[in-house]
Amino acid sequence: MPSSHSALVASSATAIGKKLGLDSVEFAISFVVALVVMYDASGVRRAAGQQARILNKLILHWGENDPRFVEEKLKELLGHTPIEVMVGALLGIAIALVR
Repeated sequence: MPSSHSALVASSATAIGKKLGLDSVEFAISFVVALVVMYDASGVRRAAGQQARILNKLILHWGENDPRFVEEKLKELLGHTPIEVMVGALLGIAIALVR
């Protein structure tokens, strides 16, 4: 359920912030990377999954009329919902703070 990618980058940024300080360059870089990864997981990859679902329907429909269009189905389960990303990030932060 939670995004493991979000948990990884959030825990990394938290651990770096904890060890080097929130005003360090390393924390700033890890924080920005975490934001990019979480945005990608919930936005770009999720949109790609929705597009794959629509393309699979089109391919199935066209395949009924012309067998040349029938190919292997595209992967539809890409990305995470925003809640899954948030839970992953919170889990990552909690794990880094416990250690």
